[in-house]
Amino acid sequence: MAVTDEAIGRIKDMIVTGALRPGDRLPKESELAAELGLSRNSLREAVRALSLLRVLDVRQGDGTYVTSLDPRLLLEPLGFAADLHRGDTVLELLQVRRILEPAATAMAATRLDDGQLDVLSAQLDALGKESSVAELVACDLEFHRVVAAGSGNAVLCSLLDGLTGPTLRARIWDGLARDEAVDRTLREHRAIVRALRDRDAEAARSWATVHIASVERWLRAAP
Repeated sequence: MAVTDEAIGRIKDMIVTGALRPGDRLPKESELAAELGLSRNSLREAVRALSLLRVLDVRQGDGTYVTSLDPRLLLEPLGFAADLHRGDTVLELLQVRRILEPAATAMAATRLDDGQLDVLSAQLDALGKESSVAELVACDLEFHRVVAAGSGNAVLCSLLDGLTGPTLRARIWDGLARDEAVDRTLREHRAIVRALRDRDAEAARSWATVHIASVERWLRAAP
């Protein structure tokens, strides 16, 4: 494994130094292995690992390319990992969200336009007690994604998107529906939209904090 780690490090260095840029095609396997002083097997394992991390894109019959290295792409595995967590670790993920999401929401207060907020309001108005968990999850994902994207910070948006993946959100919304807490949660969403519409960054920050803390309290009390 140490040899593969070395190969990964060598390719990473080429990207960091600019020898390989987003969209560049890697040299042929034999040439790159010789250039880096690695065996072809070690290089192959490194490429496989970096492709799983969305750093490289292996295209059969075409070659291996550096991806766009877009934050959303590179942080995508975070959502997969978040969905695997249980118990106290889920609470720790929400604690991180409680730190980051209010800041993103405050930043969005000066960036989201009325048209975007109208869409969010309409989506919330279409939900109710009879909505399915799937509908609630889809709306929740879109709501938080739009608000986070409104921060204008792609890294922050991607981090927040990954901290609560679809599977984890489904577990939370299923529990909220059973505990008849859907209305309260949707009220918090509407309060966030009102603060954003008023361009009140501090009110938006406060309501986002209340919202995440509310979910956190529910999780702590849940059996």
